[in-house]
Amino acid sequence: MVARPNDLSRRRFLGFGGAGAAAVLLGTGAWTASGAYASPVKGANPFTLGVASGDPVADGVVLWTRLAPDPFAEDGAGGMPATPVRVEYEVAHDERFRAVVRRGSAIATPELGHSVHPEVSGLAPDHEYFYRFRVGGAVSMTGRTRTAPLWWSSPRELNFAFASCQAWQDGYFTAYEHIAAEDLDFVVHLGDYIYESGVGTNKRGVTVDDRFTTETFDLARYRLQYALYKSEAPLQAAHARFAWIHTIDDHEVENNWAGDLSQADTEPDQDPAVFRQRRAQAFQANYENLPYRHSQMPSGPNVRLHRRLSYGQLAEITMLDTRQYRDDQPCGDGASATCTERLDPERTLLGPSQRDWLIDGFSRSRARWQVLGNQAPMGQTDRDPGDPVDVFLDPWDGYVAERNKVLAAAQDRDVRNLVVVTGDRHQNYAWDLKRDYADAGSPTVGSEFVGTSITSGADGADMNTEGENFLAANPHLKFFNAQRGYVRVNVNRQRWRSDFRVVPYVTTPGAPVSTRASFVVEDGKPGVQRA
Repeated sequence: MVARPNDLSRRRFLGFGGAGAAAVLLGTGAWTASGAYASPVKGANPFTLGVASGDPVADGVVLWTRLAPDPFAEDGAGGMPATPVRVEYEVAHDERFRAVVRRGSAIATPELGHSVHPEVSGLAPDHEYFYRFRVGGAVSMTGRTRTAPLWWSSPRELNFAFASCQAWQDGYFTAYEHIAAEDLDFVVHLGDYIYESGVGTNKRGVTVDDRFTTETFDLARYRLQYALYKSEAPLQAAHARFAWIHTIDDHEVENNWAGDLSQADTEPDQDPAVFRQRRAQAFQANYENLPYRHSQMPSGPNVRLHRRLSYGQLAEITMLDTRQYRDDQPCGDGASATCTERLDPERTLLGPSQRDWLIDGFSRSRARWQVLGNQAPMGQTDRDPGDPVDVFLDPWDGYVAERNKVLAAAQDRDVRNLVVVTGDRHQNYAWDLKRDYADAGSPTVGSEFVGTSITSGADGADMNTEGENFLAANPHLKFFNAQRGYVRVNVNRQRWRSDFRVVPYVTTPGAPVSTRASFVVEDGKPGVQRA
């Protein structure tokens, strides 16, 4: 079974108009096109960018691939003709596809970069499946995925990893080799899947041609950037091994963008109207290259990325969007010890609608563990052990009143276990979330695990001067590390465990992985403890 056309809202359908709306329906598998070409380019592999699945629910997942026999074609079209192509898919119980349970097709259209996002339903809950795509005589690599448990069930445990920040130019994606070898239910990616900057100078010592040296502004260039990143074998392997749950941070569009404002908003060519055009093209490329459902299909410069996914009664994952609805960073987007604007009670990082949606979810959810997928650190990061408090202004420290409102609401609405998982910082932290960091006696109301980068920042170090300052200035911070890697999570009814998995280097391939530290949160006891 696949999604039906009436699952799309009338507003979203009309927002594309004519051929654009048809392209949406074709790409999701909701309609068919009898005139679609059966084979794109004879003799070429159309599946160079791999396969993926995402946003698992109890009865299904969304599948993804993008046809690109020449992924680095300068026009961003992946070497595809400007015609629709039928893509068939199969879902089976076994890796040899002897027990196929679902077959269908979706139409890859040039309007969506020849990507397809068929939403497969009618599957068994909490069950492993295998899938593959076919175009003409070409068959894709086989992917593996897993559905979620029924919402009312009580699973024994949940295993997942979270990752972020994978600047291609800073090193090899070795961490994904190790993620692919883990035993996980899914992967959560918290943003900076690509970087918009050019990659001419890089830590890999690899020479790239002119197509990749300039900053990314238009759709063709964003498509090329995704092709560069997705050509990495370890990343393809991790996508093919597990379902992923995605959100974005800033670099999928531009460094430190805020709402309708570019970081370069003082330049004539980066006024809000122009920036919204850039954002629309960045959002489209993001959708084309990742396993999103049609509910995450952008409409111009707007996209609905905040959403909830349940894992039975054990956990609920709430994915946030801390970029699209925020006010501009206070006092610039750097760091400050004197910026009082960050305390303004009207300042918002989430936007009023998303904030209300989040807080309302605290009351509605019956999950034992409330998990927030968050982009920039929520906990306070004082940069100097002395007075006054000196913080970065781009993350939640620049939006103090809203942070206090969200954390107070979690406590006041009796959230049993609030755990925030975060990326962005290129460092590993385990720390307590306080109701009000300005009050020395403020209670701990939740826990946050900040995960380091896959590559961004190059090789990194176990400890540095910044980390020493952070540990001295922030008593709620229990662990710091600045190596590369990811965080592996095991959750059961009694406790949450985060293993900080690190690699010693990324500027050359083949690094081993080890667990640098492990921290737990006990059921009903907010705050982190060393395992």
